[in-house]
Amino acid sequence: MTSKKTRHILDTIAELFPDAHCELHHSNPFELTIAVLLSAQCTDETVNKVTADLFRKYTSPGDYLTVPLEELEQDIRRIGLFRNKAKNIQSLCRMLLERYDGQVPQKHEQLVELPGVGRKTANVVVSNAFGIPAIAVDTHVERVSKRLGLAAEDDTVLQVEQKLMKQVPRDEWTETHHRLIFFGRYHCKAQNPQCAVCPLLTECKEGKQRMKTPKKRKSIK
Repeated sequence: MTSKKTRHILDTIAELFPDAHCELHHSNPFELTIAVLLSAQCTDETVNKVTADLFRKYTSPGDYLTVPLEELEQDIRRIGLFRNKAKNIQSLCRMLLERYDGQVPQKHEQLVELPGVGRKTANVVVSNAFGIPAIAVDTHVERVSKRLGLAAEDDTVLQVEQKLMKQVPRDEWTETHHRLIFFGRYHCKAQNPQCAVCPLLTECKEGKQRMKTPKKRKSIK
């Protein structure tokens, strides 16, 4: 991938989704951390429905520790893997109180030590809550990057992140992360991507193959 091609891809996606942003509702770093933790294997739409009530009931790390685990599980039962996530939330809150005076740390290496917080979650928090450039690779970013040749098909999530960091200017990391998510969520979908109207079809091997493959006709009985 040449720098010229990379620039063309980034500029094209920027034109399609100039206002791409974090779609998880939150009002502070702590709420964002909880929301991203809940979003694993779950849509942002579902998370926002759950956190609308959750963030009214619990406003601080200490609040989450005043209720039994079973009650918190019921509060987030619409979220996938809710039992494990409820346990992680309480453990995370306990660590925030014990180590950071109840505040979400800004350093990436401290964030990934929190229960339920992986590299992707930490990147989302540092970039959106603290304005530190980062590229979080979720399923959309990974899929789009591989389809467009920004990463290799057999690259790991970490390798995809590292390649994007090398190809994308640092001051564009956060906005590129959001735009790649929007591009993957609303255009280059996992199923039924909009190849026929995609301005980046010439850069996409999978897309070009899809367009060459004739659609199966329905059998007439």
